[in-house]
Amino acid sequence: MTIEICAYSLESCINAQAGGAGRIELCGGLGEGGTTPSAGLIEIVRKNIDIQLYVMIRPRGGDFVYDFFEEEIMRKDIDLAKKLGANGVVLGILMPDGNVDVARTKALVDYAAPLKVTFHRAFDLTPDPMKALKDIIATGAERILTSGQKPSAIQATELLGKLSREADGKIEIMAGGGVNHNNAAELKAAGVHALHLTAKKFRPARQKFFPEGISMAGEIPDEKSVMYSDLELVEAMVQAVSE
Repeated sequence: MTIEICAYSLESCINAQAGGAGRIELCGGLGEGGTTPSAGLIEIVRKNIDIQLYVMIRPRGGDFVYDFFEEEIMRKDIDLAKKLGANGVVLGILMPDGNVDVARTKALVDYAAPLKVTFHRAFDLTPDPMKALKDIIATGAERILTSGQKPSAIQATELLGKLSREADGKIEIMAGGGVNHNNAAELKAAGVHALHLTAKKFRPARQKFFPEGISMAGEIPDEKSVMYSDLELVEAMVQAVSE
């Protein structure tokens, strides 16, 4: 079973590889749930990491209904991911009613070739998961990242199992959202094909002076800590699915 680490830094990518993970989803925009990382980060990660590298293609936070210019940005970022040696990209487009925009997503999947494509957790915002599964298969995407339309994947083992069975070899189902070494075995038993996690911990920031009452942070509690993927948590995860 492939373990994919969602990483926001070179440090996290190095720990993911050292811990035995098989793939990295590289993101920027931690406070927005993951956006396209910088070219500099992609380049330096590729130079230091040998395992598969998938780059998030998401031009902004918020919803997944994109206008013409945002779609053009996504194409340019796909070009950059190709140039910098990524193995795949992570993307997805929805329509205003929440259904998968099959035509526009398929156009990006075709454009990304020969890179493979993961359809990200926009899947979890669709009104009918089984319809969304069929729609995403029709786009040619390689896999779906999903929490089973619940806040945490462990709350959705029944749906994740159903999706995995219905996928029937046409697409991979990767569980993500609250995944850790304590629930890995149960998720594996549900039949999913891969597990996705951040394996996150926080360490103190290097900066020592901070004025009171001012914060630039989103998801991170404050500037006094740095989130990273922890080597021991990655190793524990790999061990949990190997038993």
